[in-house]
Amino acid sequence: MLKQYSTIIEPGTGEIIEKKSRFIGCIRHVETEEEADAFVTEIKKKHYDARHNCYAYSIGEEQPLLRFSDDGEPGGTAGKPILEVITGRKLCNVCIVVTRYFGGTLLGTGGLVRAYTEAAKACIDATEIVHKCLVVPLRIITNYTDLGKIQYIFGNNKIVIKDSEYGQDVILKTEIFIDDVEKIKKELVEATAARVVIEQKDAVFSIMKDR
Repeated sequence: MLKQYSTIIEPGTGEIIEKKSRFIGCIRHVETEEEADAFVTEIKKKHYDARHNCYAYSIGEEQPLLRFSDDGEPGGTAGKPILEVITGRKLCNVCIVVTRYFGGTLLGTGGLVRAYTEAAKACIDATEIVHKCLVVPLRIITNYTDLGKIQYIFGNNKIVIKDSEYGQDVILKTEIFIDDVEKIKKELVEATAARVVIEQKDAVFSIMKDR
């Protein structure tokens, strides 16, 4: 079972020049093949006067759908190198389009591979890679006496409180990495002599820091 993967949230754009040819890389978060195709179409319309708009994308987490296109460049010199950058960075749910404006000088097979590779890397470097982990949402109900003990456990384990309500009791909402959830629940029960009430939901993927 996949427990964590990497992706991007914000789009990114990077550009390189190789022998007067411009290579403009654009990356965007996508979650379906339709979204990826729409992004490719958007870039092609934006750069309608470019000679090539080559792309690659990875959709899904467990066994991602992988697609690429050389868009008229020699086979294996554009789309595949872009895809290899994506898979090399272990990114899921992303699409990269690299636009080429021809500068008048032929680059050769090796030159094209290098240029498309560097343009793909440039647009990734222009955004932030985030790590999504499989977490279990917890709703914790405690009295005020035990609150400090629970906060101490959370602090020791770098657990962030997502939301809190203070009434007759205190209600805390948080998310625990799936591999740690039973350990944390045990600590909470022991620290409060089983007074704490712990409600949990099904595991979901969420961005987590320091993991």
